[in-house]
Amino acid sequence: MKRIFQISSEVNSGSVGRIAEQIGEQILANGWESYIAYARDNLPSKSKTIRIGNKLDIISHVLLTRLMDRHGFGSKRATLQLINKIKEIKPDIIQLQHVHGYFINIEILFNFLAEYNVPVVWTFHDCWSFTGHCAHFELVGCQKWQTKCYECPQIHQYPKSWVDNSTENFENKKKLFNSLEKLTIVPVSDWLQKEVKKSFLKKNDVKVIRNGIDLVKFTIQNNLDTRNKYKISDDKFLILGVASPWTENKGLSYFIKLSQMLSTQYQIVLIGLNKKQIRNLPSNIIGFERTESVQQLAELYSAADVFFNPTLEEALGLTNIEAQACGTPVITFNSGGSPETIDETTGIVVEKGDINGVIRAIEKIRVNGKIFYSEHCRKRVESLFDKNNKFKEYIKLYESILNK
Repeated sequence: MKRIFQISSEVNSGSVGRIAEQIGEQILANGWESYIAYARDNLPSKSKTIRIGNKLDIISHVLLTRLMDRHGFGSKRATLQLINKIKEIKPDIIQLQHVHGYFINIEILFNFLAEYNVPVVWTFHDCWSFTGHCAHFELVGCQKWQTKCYECPQIHQYPKSWVDNSTENFENKKKLFNSLEKLTIVPVSDWLQKEVKKSFLKKNDVKVIRNGIDLVKFTIQNNLDTRNKYKISDDKFLILGVASPWTENKGLSYFIKLSQMLSTQYQIVLIGLNKKQIRNLPSNIIGFERTESVQQLAELYSAADVFFNPTLEEALGLTNIEAQACGTPVITFNSGGSPETIDETTGIVVEKGDINGVIRAIEKIRVNGKIFYSEHCRKRVESLFDKNNKFKEYIKLYESILNK
């Protein structure tokens, strides 16, 4: 029986954690053994799970990042313990999700992987793996990562640091990540694939597999019941936004601008805010904290007349897909892989930062009516983003690698 060992920051929690869990489900359905090693935020999993490190280890890794900009070079003991587990389980393939997030020592891990010589599949959910510091660079328009990182303009963004060590990080990553002979990189969008091909990882095998979602859980709900439940007037045109966390690159400021420009016939609802952000919201925006309840998300996606994703940096845009699965059209900025998730029958792409263009798009969808888009939205997601189909592509990839 084949064994697949995943390494992820989370399991069955958050977008990456849910992806790891759903890949695990397909591994099990194929009659193989599935293991997921994780750092935090785990919910019950069908796979066998292994905790990496502890809270104290994460805190010390955060301090190393803040003080020395050496994100990915802490967690030595936790990584050595993880390696012992890998040796014990003897997986046929190691599947990496995020290896950033204050829980893995990439030097120890990749030196081991290079020596262990088991095939590695690495899913890229962002750009951290080929930069000297940042996970995204679109917001500042930085292209230094194509040659060598230095004087990082994102040093105060995740993973936040008070010093700049981006050049050393860049050189270390380049050496470590190119040391694997059996590496397959899986970007989650065509856009991200193009960026990988410009990076120091361009010589590796690359195969795009877009993320899928659970179409049983993300489905059209009863709108009237939901609006009553959350005290949203039935006669308001509901604009929904979902992110967690709502950082600058997720575009919270554009919802604030919209609230100042739209009439009282519109209602903005945001999910994934922290307590401080909720306290500071304008009175005409309803805010909720992050939820792990897929049911609650599906209810609010379904209740919305339009989903607006003002992301300024995005590898794919899973929330766009979730909204469409619930029959709701999407407006998104022309950013990263986000436009790949919709077409002209399911939403509208607006140039980044064009708030007047957003208002025109909202008005167009309001005039057409949600019903004009809903069936197209659902059918498109069923065709392109069903988790059962998308994550089977990983099984096919694993089989092709093992049969070489």
